[in-house]
Amino acid sequence: MWVPATGLPLRLAPLALAGAGRFCILRTRATTRGDPPRRGLSDSSPQLLPYPDFGESPPWVCKHRLDPKRYVSSRGLAETLVQILRGSQKDPRSLFLECNPGPGVLTQALLETGAKVVALESDRNFIPRLESLGNNLDGKLEVVYCDFFKLDPRKCGLVRPPIMISHVLFQNLGIKALPWSAGIPLKIIGIFPIKNERKALWKLLYDLYSCTSIYRHGRVELNMFISEKEYQKLMANPKNPNLYQVLSVLWQVACEIKVLHVEPWSSFDVYTQNGKLKKPKHKDSLERMQQNLYFIRMTPRRNLFTENLTPINYDVFFHMVKHCFGKRNASLIEHLRSLSPVDAMDILMQTRKNEKVKITDMYPQDFKRLFETIECSKDYTHKWLYDDSMENTYAEN
Repeated sequence: MWVPATGLPLRLAPLALAGAGRFCILRTRATTRGDPPRRGLSDSSPQLLPYPDFGESPPWVCKHRLDPKRYVSSRGLAETLVQILRGSQKDPRSLFLECNPGPGVLTQALLETGAKVVALESDRNFIPRLESLGNNLDGKLEVVYCDFFKLDPRKCGLVRPPIMISHVLFQNLGIKALPWSAGIPLKIIGIFPIKNERKALWKLLYDLYSCTSIYRHGRVELNMFISEKEYQKLMANPKNPNLYQVLSVLWQVACEIKVLHVEPWSSFDVYTQNGKLKKPKHKDSLERMQQNLYFIRMTPRRNLFTENLTPINYDVFFHMVKHCFGKRNASLIEHLRSLSPVDAMDILMQTRKNEKVKITDMYPQDFKRLFETIECSKDYTHKWLYDDSMENTYAEN
């Protein structure tokens, strides 16, 4: 199987394990027998663990449970968002995929601009209302019983709505893939789930770097409401050391992130799984109501993938960053000596870092530059060391 946006094979050859003692060197063959070497593939891509387990009951497994959801229910807010989303572009062919539109206030505002909307709704109670919005619109609205945040489950057998496989969904909708270097194939609009915001962010990260799920179709743009707390962590850097973490690095490396609008949490209605309004009862809910939601645009970078960072070896990059933040106050050179047999001083010199620099002094793009410098070290057959104790770093931070 090939990644349509990059032309790189998704499968990897089995690992050849070499070394002894506490550390061992992992090496993955970049080619199968008889194939010529492929550019951009790491000669050292350790598969530390299979695709990460995001918990016993992550939001995309087949256990169907509808958690409370928040919806845009203000006409004024909907019109504001439409103006932001459309901008100066008045192309009637614009395609918007709306996640859990609920009562359809934003859906209607989008349709009134002439845009085509695909409404992915996971609560059956809202579907009749949404379908009625599409009357006499000549196919401008498609309503699908589907939960965007449960697309492409990795832990279930039989898939039933609202859980779906993205390539089947997109094929049925006639959505075609674009090369990664091309434009944006579609815009997704929604609100991150109340209870599983962080897990959804991690799931999307793995899909983005591996060019799977929605990112098989190219640089899909996310326009999402996110909580103020998660937004601050997402955009943290060395200037915010207490908030700076693995998630900050990986998202900022992958995407250009821009705040489009800030709205009080209290502006959104929260519905139960029966389609009924839910009122806050607990102290933590009342405190949350006093916070803001940030409407952000997350556009995958056109230059994310290079010869040294690819959908094949991205997992090594993830491991490197997680390893570093496992001891966030340690020096970079200390981590380099644990991560790679490549000369640490040479790596520091090439990346223009001194011996005293700490992990929390490194900006997101510094981590990418560090990884690529190690990957392109030609004097070493093996590039990465693997410490058994680091298995625990795959617990999401």
